[in-house]
Parts: sequence; C-alpha cells; structure tokens
Amino acid sequence: MLKIVPIVIGFISLFVAACLALYILKKPAGSKKMQEISEAIHKGAITFLNEEYKIIAIFVAIVTIALIAASFYTDMPWQTALSFLTGAIFSALAGNIGMRIATMANVRAAEASKRELREGLIIAFSSGAVMGLVVVGLGIIGVTTFFLLFKENAASILFGFGFGASGIALFARVGGGIYTKSADIGADLVGKVEAGIPEDDPRNPAVIADNVGDNVGDVAGMGADLFESYADSIISAITLALIAAVYSNADVYPLVIAGLGIVASIISMLFVRGKNLYAALRNGLFGAAVIFAILAFIATYYMLSDFKPYYAVLMGLIDGIVIGLTTEYFTSEQRKPAQKIAEAAQTGAATDILQGLSIGMMSTVIPIISTCVAMVVAYEFAGFYGVALAAVGMLSTLGISLATDCYGPVADNAAGIAEMAGLGEETRKRAEALDAVGNTTAAMGKGFAIGSAAITALALIFTFVEKAKEMLGKEIDLNLTSPYLMTGVFIGAMLPFLFSSMTIGAVGRAAEKMVNEVRRQFRELGILEGKGKPDYERCVRIATRGALREMILPSSMAVIIPIIIGIWKIEALVGLLAGATASGFLMAIFLANAGGAWDNAKKYIEAGHFGGKGSFAHKAAVVGDTVGDPCKDTAGPSLNILIKLMSIVSLVFLPLFIQFGR
Repeated sequence: MLKIVPIVIGFISLFVAACLALYILKKPAGSKKMQEISEAIHKGAITFLNEEYKIIAIFVAIVTIALIAASFYTDMPWQTALSFLTGAIFSALAGNIGMRIATMANVRAAEASKRELREGLIIAFSSGAVMGLVVVGLGIIGVTTFFLLFKENAASILFGFGFGASGIALFARVGGGIYTKSADIGADLVGKVEAGIPEDDPRNPAVIADNVGDNVGDVAGMGADLFESYADSIISAITLALIAAVYSNADVYPLVIAGLGIVASIISMLFVRGKNLYAALRNGLFGAAVIFAILAFIATYYMLSDFKPYYAVLMGLIDGIVIGLTTEYFTSEQRKPAQKIAEAAQTGAATDILQGLSIGMMSTVIPIISTCVAMVVAYEFAGFYGVALAAVGMLSTLGISLATDCYGPVADNAAGIAEMAGLGEETRKRAEALDAVGNTTAAMGKGFAIGSAAITALALIFTFVEKAKEMLGKEIDLNLTSPYLMTGVFIGAMLPFLFSSMTIGAVGRAAEKMVNEVRRQFRELGILEGKGKPDYERCVRIATRGALREMILPSSMAVIIPIIIGIWKIEALVGLLAGATASGFLMAIFLANAGGAWDNAKKYIEAGHFGGKGSFAHKAAVVGDTVGDPCKDTAGPSLNILIKLMSIVSLVFLPLFIQFGR
C-alpha cells in the first residue's frame, strides 16, 4: 500500500495544477493591445522551445542508441535506455507546460493589477504553482513507476531517468539563459543607456525578445533544472537504501517523504494571502516547511524503527531555508548589500561592479557552512543514506518554492505589458511592485536550486563510490596522495571555470548581435522620431539563433568529459566529481548572488534613490546589472546542473568504466 501512495499523490499534484491553470485562463485578459503583446511573447517563447527541442531530440536519440548498445556489451540493463527517454520527455514536458501557462498568465496578472495588487499576486503565484506542482507530480510519478516495475535492478535503471532529466535541464538552462540575457543586454544598453527610454518601452525593438527570455530561461529552464534535482535526490536515496539495506522500508521512505512534501506544498498555498507581498510568499514557504516536518515525523514513526533518518531529512529542510534567507539578504533591494552597491554606483560603473563582486564573494560563506553542517549531521545520523535524505528533505517542498520562483517572470512580464500597453501610472506601479518582489523570489529560487544541487551532487558522489565498490568487489583508492585522484580533483575544479567562460562568452557574442540590431533599427527606421515601427520578430530570431548555436558545446562537455575520465581511471573520476562539486557550488553562489544584487541595486535607484531613473548613478547601475545578467541567469544557474549531470552520467556509465577502465 505504501508504495502506491507516492503515485497517487503525484496525480493529485497534477490535478491541482490543472485546476489552477483553468482558474488562470478564466480570468480576463485585458484589452486587445494587451492581448497582442502577450500573444507576441507567447509565440516567441513557443518558437524558441520548438527549435530548441529539435536539437535536444537529436541528443536524446544519440544517447538512447548508445545506452541500448552499451547494454549488449556491459552489465547495464536495457531498461536504462527506456528510463532515460522517459526522464527526458518528463523534464521537457514539465518545462513546456509551465512556460505555456506563464505566457498566458502574464497579461491576466497585468489586467488584475488594474483593480488590486492582491489579485495580480494571486494570478502570478498561481501560474508559478502550476509549474511547481507539474514538476513534483511528474517527478514522483516517473521515479516511483520505474522503482515498482524494476525493483531488482531499480538502482541502475533509475540512473537513466535522472540522466534524461539532467540532460534536458542543462540544454534548457544554457540555451534559455543565453537567449534571455542576450535580449536583456541589447534592450538595456541601447534602450536605457544610449536612447534614454524606459524599460519595456514599446519603441525598443528588443523588448519582446527580452520578455520572451524571462519565460524560456526562468520558467522552462528553472523547471527542468529543479525537476532533475528532485528526481536525482530521490533516486540517490533509494539506491543507497538498496545497497546498504539500513532499515526495513528504507527504499520506500524517500518516495513517501517526497509525496508528503507535495501535500504540504498544496496546503501551504492557501497561506499566500495578504497585502504585504513578501510576507504573503514567506507565509507559504514557512507554512510548507512546518507542515512537512509534522507529516514526515508521523510517517517516520509508522515506517521506520527509529528517527535518525527523520533528523537527516530535517537537516536538509533547514539548510534549504537558510540558503534561501541568505540569498534574500544579499540580493534584496530592501537589504544593505544591494543598497551599498547602489551607493557605490554614484561614483561610476567601476565602483558599482567592484562592490557587487565583493558582495557576491561574501555571500558564499553562510550557504557553504550551512550545507557542510547539514551534510555532516545527516551523515552522523544515517550515514550516506542520511546525506541523500537531506537532499530529499531540502527539495521536499519544491512544489511551493518553485511556485515563488516562477512567479517572478510572470510578474516581470506583467509589468512590461502594463508599460507597453499604456495602462497608466497606478497600474504600472502595482505591476512594478509585483516585479520587485519577483526579482528577490527569483534570486531566492536560484540560491535554493544551487544549494539543492550541491547536496544532491554530494549524495550522488557517495552513491557512485558505494556502487563502484559493490560492482568491483573491493575498495577504491581514495587516498589524497594518489596522483590519479588529485588529477581528477584539479580537472574537476577547473571545469566550472571553463564552463562559465563558455556560457558568459556565448551571451556576450549573442548580445553583440542584438545591440547592433537595435542600434540599426533606431538609426534606419526612425523609431524614436515616431516615423517607423520596431521589428520585434527580427530580434526574437537573432536571440533564438544565437542561443541555439552557442548552447551545444558547453552542454555536451558535461556528458563527454566524465566518460573519458571514467574509462581512464575510476579514482580520477571520483576526484573529478569532488573537485567540480566544490568549485561549482562556490562559483554558482558567487555568480548568482552578485548578479541578483547588481539587478536589485539598479531597482533601488529606479525607486527614487541617489537621483532615480536617468541619473548618473542609474546609468552606472544599468552597466553593473548588464555585467550581472549572464552571471545570475546563464552561468550561475547552469553550473548547478553541470555538477549533478556529471555525477549522474558517471553512475549511468559505471558498468562501462568497470569493464574497460577498472
């Protein structure tokens, strides 16, 4: 009976998501002009995803064939290819559904903001909740189904599901991140700095591409990102339970715990109410944590012989909250770090950027210490199984935490539509208030995603070591004096730098094309003089082509390098995973928080501080925000997928390494 519960909860999650989607679509969509703008954003987002999926489909087909071939020559079960394909489809489906609803909710949130701020909040949050509930619903249904069908070989087969989810996530994150930031930089540098026109001004040719980017990066990309974190954490816990056989029901326990997290998320969505936007969203997050802790306690009492695994789950839950609050402190425009950056902008872009770099580096301290404490305490309670449970605990309330994150792009689009459709000062201020909170919740979402990635990657590394020892029938030499291990550590630590260089460089190259195109249209079409109309579609095409071309190499690297190192030496591969996780975790936090702080420092100035919009400080802050854009929305969020993908690839191809590398 217990084994069926997670699937039932998964379908309940999808049902609630469908109800929320219908609720959103029944809301009024505003004037004809508003609907035209929204339709342009929706069409651009769908066009990008369709083109992206054509490339991803080739990757999925190649890997599926490779896994089938590997099953003939190694101990890899052929069902691994099936689970890989399913994981890839579910991951793509989750991101696609969430983005479609988001691009339909933006105009309705803008229309609702004409009447009352609270109504705009509920619509934007409900859209994010659709994304959150679809992710956790599909995730738990997929993992539980393969676990029940192939229990004897469940561990090896489930790795394929995680691989499929991770592969799609990296392409979606990198491609979406390059798209959104190339458009954003083009719109900001030429529109705000050079032409001196407001953000989301309809005269800016890149404005539609910019709004499209919010959806393909922070909705579809983030959804796929956290889908694979969610699935990988559960898979790791199940695998370690099967290897160690620590408790009766230990293999089912992570699935039940994850299911109860979904229940807690659904209940806590009722708490997202009130006039204070920050308080409303926090009520939902903290309410979910408390409800989950109570439900998990009850489940542990009935399922296991002691409470040590429960304490490990609790440590992960607390770690996630600490990371989220830390990210909020370092990025919110209502806090000192972002305000210090805004103050520094008074003396120019250089001091703005230097202060942001300092804040970003400082912001790594608490998340690292918190995660280390959570990992050690979880290990003391329940060994490696406890570390995996900590990852499950951190991601348990993903249904609502992802809802608060995906709320951000919808609120941002709503503010843009309010500006472009000329809805008036009062509506624009309400939409901007939604957007301001959205910036912070998006930053918190990225921090949460990075933290969950780190502890999930650690659990996957432990799983890899235990699985390798089981298959080899002996211990692995993990002595730090081993040149193979240390070679892997150094190469692994280098990879996040190489990956970040490639993704940030890709944004720069794509942004150059966008900047030149916006300048050309201003110059040749006479847009600013009112003589011509901007060509939005051309900018959308430029962003799409640039993103799709640039995403292939960095995304492929995460799959190819672990396979090469693993065939050479398993000890070196363990070092590679450890080095990449440590380096990638630090760099991801630094990049994401520095970028978020630069962004909100600009928002703080735009609210009327230090001269307000159009001032010298504002122009300097826009430059700082532009530098931070690829950091927080491309390189930083993509790094957390990189470290997980390399670990799951290593687990999938472990039979190959055993046969050829040893």
